[in-house]
Amino acid sequence: MELNPLPYRESKPRTTGITMVMDKGLSLREAEDLMDTAGHLIDFLKLGFGTSVFSKNVKEKVKIYRQAGTKVYVGGTLFEAYAVRNQIDGYLRWIDHLGVDAAEVSDGSMLMNHADKCKYISMLAKDRTVLSEVGAKEADVVYDNTTWIVEMKAELEAGSSYVIAEARESGTVGIYDNKGKADTELIDDILGAIPPEKVIWEAPLKPQQVWFLKLLGHNVNLGNIAPADIIPLETLRMGLRGDTFFDFLPDSFSKFKLTSK
Repeated sequence: MELNPLPYRESKPRTTGITMVMDKGLSLREAEDLMDTAGHLIDFLKLGFGTSVFSKNVKEKVKIYRQAGTKVYVGGTLFEAYAVRNQIDGYLRWIDHLGVDAAEVSDGSMLMNHADKCKYISMLAKDRTVLSEVGAKEADVVYDNTTWIVEMKAELEAGSSYVIAEARESGTVGIYDNKGKADTELIDDILGAIPPEKVIWEAPLKPQQVWFLKLLGHNVNLGNIAPADIIPLETLRMGLRGDTFFDFLPDSFSKFKLTSK
């Protein structure tokens, strides 16, 4: 396609501009269609929370995703369900059975000693890509900004390839308030201490995606994207949607911006 200038996007496998998508129970046919239409845009595919336990043909789905060059992992809530029962060996058998090549370590639903969390990260990072999630899933459990930063740093040092800033699929906790508005002070503090290319910001809602794109540019890492929103998100990244139309064009194009008459 000849349309210049457009922002530069690396092809997969890439280390920046990551898009993480949540599968909450897609069928095999839907998984095939997803990879056929948007597999080139998806870097990580999360089998959300505990859905991998109840979905049919999960191993077959994992193969479809991995054949498209997409890394796959089960949701961190399932990891926590095994951890709280002291059954991590069972968790390892389950993810080995599924054939996933990544893992999420989180503590958003339960109390976990942070040193133990880092040990789990180090163990899993020996043979998988690890993403670790920071922040609670309950709105009334508040992490102070320093805790976010200390834990993110420690988890990256323990072996996480990326740290995920919690927001849930609702986009109303963690780095957002209960109306989905970004906690700008928290996010600024994180950006002042953690390399932005190492953070995946959960942004399930379009206004949140636009906000981060305007803040950090088209190659910001975004997660918890719904399957139907992958291609629309890419148009936002590339300035081919009204919300970001002028954001990634040279300043010389500003004369074409609409103004009130």
